[in-house]
Amino acid sequence: MGVLARVDAYQRRHRWAGLPLAVLYKFYDDQASYLAALLAYYAFLSLFPLLLFLVAVLGMLLNGDPGLRQRVLDSALGEFPVIGDQLGHNIHSLQGSGAALVIGVVGSLYGALGVAQAAQYALNKIWAVPRHARPDPLRSRLKGLSFLLLLGLGLCVTTLLSAAQSAAGIFGARPAVGVQIAAALVGVALNAVLLLACYRVLTERHLRLRDLYGVCLLGACAWQGLQWGGSYYARHVLRGATATYGMFGIVLGLLSWLYLGALVFLLAAEIGTVRVMRLWPRSLLTPFTDRVRLSPADRRAYRSYATTESFKGFEKIRVRFEPPPSDDRPKDEKQP
Repeated sequence: MGVLARVDAYQRRHRWAGLPLAVLYKFYDDQASYLAALLAYYAFLSLFPLLLFLVAVLGMLLNGDPGLRQRVLDSALGEFPVIGDQLGHNIHSLQGSGAALVIGVVGSLYGALGVAQAAQYALNKIWAVPRHARPDPLRSRLKGLSFLLLLGLGLCVTTLLSAAQSAAGIFGARPAVGVQIAAALVGVALNAVLLLACYRVLTERHLRLRDLYGVCLLGACAWQGLQWGGSYYARHVLRGATATYGMFGIVLGLLSWLYLGALVFLLAAEIGTVRVMRLWPRSLLTPFTDRVRLSPADRRAYRSYATTESFKGFEKIRVRFEPPPSDDRPKDEKQP
């Protein structure tokens, strides 16, 4: 027990150890792995409608240049380096009359709102927004439309960036290393801005820019690392395995990729929450036993979890902590 006490005291004194541990405990308390699975599920259901919508828009805007239209679509699918090629072979333009096209686009957008709803639920839970303070079903869907517009804008900008980066390759040349590095840095900055905008739009709480820009930049770097890792994995490990496994490979690879992206999205939010709400340092043994003295950060965290479940504005929740149970029973009562 002495060793654990020394380790606990050390992590409480040092930010580099205490802050990551508090983020890990907050991630566990919020069941963020399940929230990421929920977000990945709705993102999976929403992805094909969004790609259909993208193909329809490209078909209208670039109708006279099919080559450019295909390059822009390939650049967009580059966001999914492991299974992007297989997605491209299974996405086709919406066909039919004008009325059928409008109905298809509207239905696709409505289905895509699922991921916005899931993201709102996850972020409001992470940031301890009481249920009564969250938007009603109508306002939440309006926020979802704003979220989809942000995603669409971000996809357009990153797609144009990727298309510009690969333009030299069309003429048989390779961009210089400095140009590739500059394009990667611009992509990270754009993803950080997009992540910051999503957090502010979807969270029903005032979030200051200075509290979020660091974690958003960290999340954007993590996403860029996933992109590079996925591209390397696709080129050197898979070597056509996704095409061999067909639709099963597409579904499995896409779900895995979306889950990793959801983990990055939520983990960055958890880091921001722990920093802003001062939810560190936590007690080392808090998740494992009741026989522990809670730190002030533990108490703030548990109070926020309770008040998050408040359904009405006039519903008042008070949290009281009693002394932890002590093992002071007589020795004869401890023996079975």
